[in-house]
Amino acid sequence: MSGVKLKNVVKKYGQAQVIHGVDLDVQDGEFCVFVGPSGCGKSTLLRMIAGLEETSGGAIAIGNRDVTAIDPSERGVAMVFQTYALYPHMTVEENMGFGLKMNGVPKPEIAQKVTEAAKILRLGDYLKRKPKALSGGQRQRVAIGRAIVRGPEVFLFDEPLSNLDAELRVEMRVEIARLHREIGATMIYVTHDQVEAMTLADKIVVLRAGKIEQVGAPLDLYRDPDNKFVAGFIGSPAMNFLAATVKGGQIDAPGLGTRFAPPVRLPAEGSPVSLGLRPQHLGLHMAGRTHRVEMTEALGGISYVYLTGPTGERLIVEYREDRKLPEGQQVGVTFPLDQALLFDAASELRLR
Repeated sequence: MSGVKLKNVVKKYGQAQVIHGVDLDVQDGEFCVFVGPSGCGKSTLLRMIAGLEETSGGAIAIGNRDVTAIDPSERGVAMVFQTYALYPHMTVEENMGFGLKMNGVPKPEIAQKVTEAAKILRLGDYLKRKPKALSGGQRQRVAIGRAIVRGPEVFLFDEPLSNLDAELRVEMRVEIARLHREIGATMIYVTHDQVEAMTLADKIVVLRAGKIEQVGAPLDLYRDPDNKFVAGFIGSPAMNFLAATVKGGQIDAPGLGTRFAPPVRLPAEGSPVSLGLRPQHLGLHMAGRTHRVEMTEALGGISYVYLTGPTGERLIVEYREDRKLPEGQQVGVTFPLDQALLFDAASELRLR
């Protein structure tokens, strides 16, 4: 197996530059996930690694080979797409082995590799079926099996679960995580679903507008974001942000109806800052009167309470009680100071 290294990688379409000097090192055997909003360049970057998009500048290496200008078929990668792209007239066995057949691999070797891949993916009972007789999750496993039989150095996944329903997505996340553990291959995975990213990744790469905002382990990004964008993108529900000001060496947060002294170095007196608080770090004080309950999402063992504060700013609070709060009820909000994150209002960089 091999790692992947990007050095100052650039992608341009005419005069429009969509990838801006990306540097990234994916270690051998690592599961790396690209996340970011639509149009951030994550799929483009993946296709550049695959060789399906020409690299306008910089270099891409797989293992010890510079593959920047090498044909996709010679890069040692296999790609799994959002659409299954299975041949409807072929059986599962034929679909999985078709690429090897086209490359002139002997039939006994194809049969062996297909059998091994089917065992890993639990498709042994379905080899003689055609795609129309399979569920969406089974079809996606066939598409993954087609990649496995090629024995690639690197697996590339481009939003492979986005066409599946919620239950199948959970099932396939477990399957892909198990697959990675069993074969130990380097995998690079693109998704817009941060739950997939948090549960699957060894390393997450957060992209925005063709640039890397931050790279790190899932919980490192969650606990210690470098800027407001990463803080708001990682975590579900998203982090609450409130306008605040530095006053008298404290943070004045009108949206919370409070002032407090955070354990960080503050900017100059009067500077505007953004205060970030995750829903699970907020608590409700039933005797308080600073916030109005707008709605409660009761999900069983957990609820999310939507509040409006004194300045009209909204908050989401995680509430671990098995009941709905009445709409219009007045409550207070509490939070631990060490969980309050502060960001410069202009640069959006974290204050530490």
